[in-house]
Amino acid sequence: MLTAVFDLISGFSLTTTNLYLTLLFALQPLHPIDRASILLAMSEENHHERAYMSLMRGFRELDLRGPCVPSDLVLTGDHAFPLAMNSRGQVLMAASLYGRGRIVVLGHEGYLTTFPALVENALTWLRGDGSDNVSVGVHKRVEKAADNLSKSSFQVAVVGAFSDNRAVGVYVTDAYSVGADVKDLVAFLKAGGGVLIAGQAWSWAANHPKENTLLQFEGNKVCGVAGIYFSDHKGEAECLPVYPQIPSSWMAVVIGKDFEDDLQFLLQGVSEFDLQGRLLASEVLVHGPLAFPIGTTDSGQAFLAGSYYGQGRVIVVTHEGLLGRETMAPFWKNALHWLDEGRQGVVGVAPNAPFDVLRKSGMQCEKTHFREGLSVFVCTAYGDAHVEEIQQFVAEGGGLLIGGHAWYWAQSRPGENEITNFPGNKILNAMGLSLLKKTVGAGLYKAPVPSKAIKDSYHFRHLLHRFASHVSHGVELNGHEEGHLKRLGADCVTYLNMKAHGCPSYTQVLSTLTDIVMKSGMPQVCDSCPVKSPRDHLLLSLGTEVYKVCPDPDALLPYLIKDNPLMQVVYNHRIKIDVHTAAGLEWISTGLYLSPGMKTYIAMPAEIVNKEWKIQISCQTDYLKGDQLKRAPCVHEKFPVISEMMQVWNLWGGLIYLVAPPKTKVEGVEAIVQMAVPAPYYKSGVTTAADWLLLRTAPSPWAELEFDNIILTVPSDVVRSLDRPDELAALWDEMMRSIADLAAIPHTFPRKERFVADVQISHGWMHAGYPIMGQQSTAGELVSVERIRSKGLWGPIHELGHNQQRGCWEFPPNTTECTCNLWSVYVHEEVLGDRQGEAVTSAERQKRKEGYVKAGKKRGSWEMWVALETLLLQEQFGWDAFKKVFAAYHEMSDFPKDNEGKMNLYAVTQTGTVCFFEAGHRNNEGKMNDLPPWSDHPMVQYD
Repeated sequence: MLTAVFDLISGFSLTTTNLYLTLLFALQPLHPIDRASILLAMSEENHHERAYMSLMRGFRELDLRGPCVPSDLVLTGDHAFPLAMNSRGQVLMAASLYGRGRIVVLGHEGYLTTFPALVENALTWLRGDGSDNVSVGVHKRVEKAADNLSKSSFQVAVVGAFSDNRAVGVYVTDAYSVGADVKDLVAFLKAGGGVLIAGQAWSWAANHPKENTLLQFEGNKVCGVAGIYFSDHKGEAECLPVYPQIPSSWMAVVIGKDFEDDLQFLLQGVSEFDLQGRLLASEVLVHGPLAFPIGTTDSGQAFLAGSYYGQGRVIVVTHEGLLGRETMAPFWKNALHWLDEGRQGVVGVAPNAPFDVLRKSGMQCEKTHFREGLSVFVCTAYGDAHVEEIQQFVAEGGGLLIGGHAWYWAQSRPGENEITNFPGNKILNAMGLSLLKKTVGAGLYKAPVPSKAIKDSYHFRHLLHRFASHVSHGVELNGHEEGHLKRLGADCVTYLNMKAHGCPSYTQVLSTLTDIVMKSGMPQVCDSCPVKSPRDHLLLSLGTEVYKVCPDPDALLPYLIKDNPLMQVVYNHRIKIDVHTAAGLEWISTGLYLSPGMKTYIAMPAEIVNKEWKIQISCQTDYLKGDQLKRAPCVHEKFPVISEMMQVWNLWGGLIYLVAPPKTKVEGVEAIVQMAVPAPYYKSGVTTAADWLLLRTAPSPWAELEFDNIILTVPSDVVRSLDRPDELAALWDEMMRSIADLAAIPHTFPRKERFVADVQISHGWMHAGYPIMGQQSTAGELVSVERIRSKGLWGPIHELGHNQQRGCWEFPPNTTECTCNLWSVYVHEEVLGDRQGEAVTSAERQKRKEGYVKAGKKRGSWEMWVALETLLLQEQFGWDAFKKVFAAYHEMSDFPKDNEGKMNLYAVTQTGTVCFFEAGHRNNEGKMNDLPPWSDHPMVQYD
């Protein structure tokens, strides 16, 4: 079915194709994966798929069985894609682009005569769209291919060399006859010409055991620039079915070389790498088939790596400062010679790169911007002015040494994708290397042993191939490999963030990861079924990220979410937007929920488009890093509002929010949600008692209670039986007003606080922030008036107190977990009528003070409960003393930065604390000497 579809539509215009596909999908139900294949192939951006269809038109199979023993082809870069792949994942035919030209590579010269129809397809594609040049030059050593073209529309001439007829549109040759034409052929290709080249390199490699096949085999000097290499491995010839999309196999995700000879050359006289000192390097992800780690930490993080790219080479070091480090000089000498490839040419060092150490390498070094005529170029990773020129320079044989880190760039641009947007990665990604925002610890790291480097070290592609073998064929992983699975999962997430859908190598890895997820399924993580093993950690990360970038996420969804019941929905739900945000961003609740994988459209008012607004799906915004997970590490999605019609979804589902940026005022506009699941949502002053009786049964698993100054987000089960949300609102309103009173701020908070009760949070039992996060078991406490009044609410008020803390009167780390408790004490005394908790009983307090004095009144012991004693001065001065102090701080500016200065200021502002500060540490500086003595203070008995 699909093959017939592709044969039919391959000759259509895009408009005609779209019309045909619309009718096809309406009349002929297709499996979602097949539908995705068609859509992917016909998308505007995926010219590689369209090229593949053109090249393979009319073929149902390729019978390669016979006397020809082909080479396995190695593919790299952004444009090389396979045409024929055997059951072992070996590529036997491939095509690519370079400059404005095109190239087709066949793994044996015999294929030029075995498959005349394929050759004719290739010539048609190689000629280029819109070209009227039908002249084809065929090298005399493959003149039989010319005989098969005698009845074609091409004007074929047999020539002794490319130079004999340079006016051709396409040139056909074997891989052994390019000789002196290499430079001319590369220039011809770059300018828009087409090249069809066929041959094998395994026999040449056997006769030249000390030569580098990738660089020295004659055919590779041409096709290598376009990212296709004849390797020294024999390919297995089979009868291969021709599929309607570019062939893919997890077995093709392999390393294209063992790199032992490269490491032996690079590591001569090098035993260790010196990353000591204050220098902070990034990690580099080594992901290309011809990329390899050189220097790694004990845990496998790479900070130094190399790669082949075209006919050239590249080395990246993840901090430019290391280029100027004397202890690294022996390595840099080796590196420059390796990059130079024996040419003894000029090494150009960019003006902003360290120079002194490099010039001692014995190479001819000069300070210069990128220019023609260099053998090696050395630069930092912070500029992208010459991306294409540098890539072509390397592809055509140049060497590149690049240094820099991406962590500072990423920290300075929160939310930006450093994999795609960091300047250095615009050069390096295509070369199989990417600088990350992850950092590498300082240290002295041993150089690897070349003969064991790949086997014993971590390599992304090697372990991915091994894990795919494990999933597909049950191959057992060794302990070393299992130990790196969690890391592999993180690297897969990073790699997928390239979102390089037009790049065949990216599509190959994505296909492999999709296959892994579909065969293994994703762990159905939950409270009662946590994820613990490295394997399940990997699959959980993979499922989440593959879903985001795969061509048809709807087809993948059943493999990821096993229990996804249909829920009642509402249509065209209107959301009123009236916001006036202060300093921080603000979530606007919609009372709507999306099921896992459910998609909806939201019509946005023009007033907020491209104004830094976002749509957020899910309240669970903590990122988890634990060894045991009760949910996926990240389960929320954010979509920048960039158009008036937005489509949104989330694998994990979640409540829908509009996120308003800081300092924004918007009134009287509406957003319309096309379709969503209603949630139990109560809003003070809006939701009536009758409304609530219906809303509390709404099907969403998440509920929200929005009161005057706080919004509680809890599992719906805990509100199903809540009869009087108005009583709960009144109690929370009273508690929040008391929090404002103590903080000396208005009763109406500048932004309502939020509390989310999640199955697992990033740290602790609860933690402060926006929102405050708490363990799911706390949800019932938050919504029960009886429970709050009888047992108190110390923990949640403690976190609300954290949100009131200010650095100007905080003395970290001593008071970080102390001053927030002032609000717990205050709310329990003033609203709930009891101080609550064994920690603040008289006996416990006396015991703490005595222990503190007996231990020598050490500053390190003055923290949390002990420090709270210092601040419980309301017993003698009343709470108004604190309110006046906090109010005074609102009027101040230019605060001290150090703890001593801040303590002095606090003591002056609240006189009563002097005795405590002096009891703990003598400090008579500044105005403290002028304060009146306090003779009956609580610490007098210890003087």
